[in-house]
Amino acid sequence: MTSLGWLVQPAVFPWVAAAFGLCVGSFLNVVIHRLPKMMEREWREQCAELAGEAPPARERYNLVVPRSQCPGCGHWIRAWENIPLISWLALKGRCSACGTRIALRYPLVELVAGIAGGYSAWRFGFSLAALGAALFVWTTIALAAIDQETGFLPDDLTLPLMWAGILLNIGGTFVPLAEAVIGAAAGYLSLWLVYWCFRLATGKEGMGYGDFKMNAAAGAFLGWKMLPLVILISSLVGLAFGVLQMFAARRRWDAGFRFHFGPYLAIAAVIALYWGEPMVRWYLNKL
Repeated sequence: MTSLGWLVQPAVFPWVAAAFGLCVGSFLNVVIHRLPKMMEREWREQCAELAGEAPPARERYNLVVPRSQCPGCGHWIRAWENIPLISWLALKGRCSACGTRIALRYPLVELVAGIAGGYSAWRFGFSLAALGAALFVWTTIALAAIDQETGFLPDDLTLPLMWAGILLNIGGTFVPLAEAVIGAAAGYLSLWLVYWCFRLATGKEGMGYGDFKMNAAAGAFLGWKMLPLVILISSLVGLAFGVLQMFAARRRWDAGFRFHFGPYLAIAAVIALYWGEPMVRWYLNKL
């Protein structure tokens, strides 16, 4: 056994993966917060260029620069204040400088990312499938959060995720390559058809093109055979959240209580990734 042989042990690997997932979750919070702002900056620069104007001078801003800081007072986040989950608990969910409340989303993203890493490692063992599953869930976490907050599903996440699914399935990590390629195409076209049917019938747009690409990514990972299950589960999840939204409106709760389709797709795709095959087998046995 090599010096790192202990890492692949079933009793160890899931815990290491969970710890790594917590760190990934911390980075996902940066992606969720900064990527929409980076997109907006790029749009403004493109608009200025089309108008023949000089792009506005801006400081460097990406996923690495500048350092994270409190949105309330501008306090630079120190290393000990950025430890996943632990720092949020130690600070009691508030900035150490001004006391501004830190959104619950931050520890929740870290926690879910950690669980995804640990469960993927336990479910698939030390394998490419474990890495692929964790990568898929981590990316859908970011997509769901960004879509819920802004209504956008960035191409910078959906398209690489789709290609990652196809590349992983070259060796049949989750499904044969042919099923992955057909799944990517079918995932996109299925929602594209729904979009146009709804638009022709009502004159309104029921979803955006980002939803098509996210569904294509799910098809690339899971194959075309899982797409009906993904669409069914996402519809049921959407129905459940729709009932919650109506209930919230009646109670006159937060007027910003709104849901987009991206989170529904994310939840459905993750369920299909881990438990899709036994669910389909159970259904077929009931027929």
